[in-house]
Amino acid sequence: MNKGPPPFSSFRKKSKDPLTNDYPLDHKFSISTPTVAGVALRSTATNKDGVSTVDIGALYKSKKTSIVVKFDAQSNITLTFVLKKIKPLTNFLASFNLHDFESGKVATTLTFTEIAPSTNTIASFRLPNLRSSKLKLQYFDQHATLTSTMALNEAPTVGVSTTIGTPTIAIGAKAANEIFTSKLISFAVGINFNRPDSTASLVLGGNGDTIRALYRYRFDVLKKTAAAVEITRRLSANETDFVVGGCYVFSDQTMVNVKFDSCGKLGAILQRKIIPRSLVSLSSELDMKALHKTPKFGLSLVLKP
Repeated sequence: MNKGPPPFSSFRKKSKDPLTNDYPLDHKFSISTPTVAGVALRSTATNKDGVSTVDIGALYKSKKTSIVVKFDAQSNITLTFVLKKIKPLTNFLASFNLHDFESGKVATTLTFTEIAPSTNTIASFRLPNLRSSKLKLQYFDQHATLTSTMALNEAPTVGVSTTIGTPTIAIGAKAANEIFTSKLISFAVGINFNRPDSTASLVLGGNGDTIRALYRYRFDVLKKTAAAVEITRRLSANETDFVVGGCYVFSDQTMVNVKFDSCGKLGAILQRKIIPRSLVSLSSELDMKALHKTPKFGLSLVLKP
């Protein structure tokens, strides 16, 4: 576990829960049933924008192995293997579409944990076409983190991100560069604050054209009530956008999330546990600048007996 500063990629993630929690505006029904053999069967039906889709899946999971098989109405069959610790400190993931198996498209990820002290190595590739392959190296220290990613294709690129500091306050930067042309593709810098009751970050990205400030505050120790705001300033367009949101947990069974953005979109979601492992979600989105339009509504029901 990393006890030092967070990686640059997570500067904004921990603060955005009330702003990015799932607000589904489609209709979804899902049921999952375990069997005596340790296989979980799951069926999902979704209606989005008038288009209905259905899929059926099965999951087998043990301490070191998990296998997922998914079948949809278009006769697509997806098979995913996850093997943990097939060798010391090595994990393996492979997924492929049996319907398109003749093309030999197999997405594979290998994770090597701590092959060197405080270092992880992640290799992802698609067989037999290796043009989408990536190699990622991660290093975690008590006062610094470093992540390097290389895309292995015709125009290989390398990205580097680093942070220094502590779990409470950290500064970081990231950049991506084309190897052959030495062209700088993108860069960003930022600072992150993390306290038990609040988190905040300020990131200059978009190659120096975008400033994002994010703040989240938790009003109670049990984290039942929280509010967040994100302000985005685009310098070249002279535009400023914002999103504000909050969440409140009434009990272990009921939670409400609300958010409002500068485009006039007001969204809300109510989640309720109807039995210990089952959840029903009611969501809605209203365009405050076009009140004549019918609000959008979503419903999700997940049953796990």
